[in-house]
Amino acid sequence: MKVRTLVLVSLCAILPSTALPQALTSLASVRVGYTTRKNTVKPQGELKAQIDALDAQIAEASRLGKNGELRRLFAKGIVLLSSRAWTPALDYTNSLVIRTDHVVADSAKPYPARLEQIYLPSIDLQRALTAHVVLRQRPTPAGPGVPLQPGAVVKDLGTFEGVGRDLRESPFPFELDFHDVADGAYQLEIDVSDQLAPLGRPSLSISLRKGLDDVVARLETAAKAAPENLRAEILFPVDRMRNVNRGRLELRTFDPERDLAAAEAVATAVKAKKNPFAGRTGDIRRHYLLDAANEIIPYRTYIPTTYNGSKAYPLIVALHGLGGTEDAFFDGYEKKLPPLAEQHGYIVAAPLGYRVDGSYGWGLGNPPADPTTKRTQDFSEQDVMQVLQRVRQQYKIDERRIYLMGHSMGGIGTWKVAPKYPDIWAAIAPISGNGAPDTLERIRTVPEIIVHGDADPTVNVAGSRMMVAKMEELGIEFKYIEVPGGLHSDVVAPNLAAVVEFFDAHRKTMRSTSQQ
Repeated sequence: MKVRTLVLVSLCAILPSTALPQALTSLASVRVGYTTRKNTVKPQGELKAQIDALDAQIAEASRLGKNGELRRLFAKGIVLLSSRAWTPALDYTNSLVIRTDHVVADSAKPYPARLEQIYLPSIDLQRALTAHVVLRQRPTPAGPGVPLQPGAVVKDLGTFEGVGRDLRESPFPFELDFHDVADGAYQLEIDVSDQLAPLGRPSLSISLRKGLDDVVARLETAAKAAPENLRAEILFPVDRMRNVNRGRLELRTFDPERDLAAAEAVATAVKAKKNPFAGRTGDIRRHYLLDAANEIIPYRTYIPTTYNGSKAYPLIVALHGLGGTEDAFFDGYEKKLPPLAEQHGYIVAAPLGYRVDGSYGWGLGNPPADPTTKRTQDFSEQDVMQVLQRVRQQYKIDERRIYLMGHSMGGIGTWKVAPKYPDIWAAIAPISGNGAPDTLERIRTVPEIIVHGDADPTVNVAGSRMMVAKMEELGIEFKYIEVPGGLHSDVVAPNLAAVVEFFDAHRKTMRSTSQQ
């Protein structure tokens, strides 16, 4: 596995001199949030007329590729569906963003940022605008359904005058001083006002660390001397910083403190002529270079404590939902899958799927027309299959017992990937997903367990019902769990044990010949 020279670059190349935008929440996730809200509210009367008109505008903006306008329309829809009025002030608030070329930054250096707009709002601004900038502690979630409370102010960075009324044409630049701020994760916040009233408060998650440039230089040097199979483990935080800073990925897909410390630990072990992953069991984070994308991709594995390489273990490949990461089946769904894997003796491999909205390819259907979407989905599928290949190489896997499961986008992905590589899987488990019935012919011999809530507002249960009807017609062995009153995500954790027990009962009678 060759590590390209492009990855082994200096920090000045990682942090480009021309500022690029930080990544916003993917439009796919925003769209799903809007659709879920609409299906939950079930608008009637005048509200339905407003939403129908809005949906027509959304369709036209989608056709024309006007992403900024789409974000505006989705924000307006969420407000209307919350029984609130969409005002010019809200229009202005939702247009504001903070952008920078240093989402992850060395706090010893001046910090550049800009106040911008992603679309032109309808507000009539008559007075001069000011911006008050503060750095806050990152808010900590208090629990499901509890609104985030602002973190404590760490540093007041002052009030700035002369903010332009059109921040698309003239973004307002700041140069901020964080030299006295402790290392950690923070929220940069800007209050925009017209001297009489507040107008908007955009924020940006950032990560600060003193001496970051020196840490990166040490890791790059260590990677050059490391064995090829460990270079990506050392370089992952360097590569991920580059992509976060360039706006290709959200900061939430990366924990700078954790990932830098892990990379330094690998570098220390390599210097001592040791492989830090040899003989390890339990929850393990791994990384590799996806050559086609020239990007280092994370994945996460669970290795039962009983594994010692003396016998082959079954493998579950777990695909996360839209907006999730490789951590979803470890940290989400009540954290039930790793204990089940330990109890039943499974290795678990959870790929990222290249991006949080990668969709795991397009299966046996037609590729998307948009070349950027096509590229993302292609790499997403490649990532799944590369992780499968790597785990097969790293551990002794029972080729008769390789299983595929996923939730939401991952459930849809399960029904995409399984028919494309039909000879691999001993059984599959799509949860809260849907698929194409005409692809089931290719997996007639693959048993399936399907879980879906009949009140799912995000992915309608009709999709799973349609697939089940086709399975009955084809004589496919399946178990269908339809949860009365079940929503989109609450059906996962209570049924993971049933999924694993279904896998326990099924194995291939012949050794898989595909090594995709």
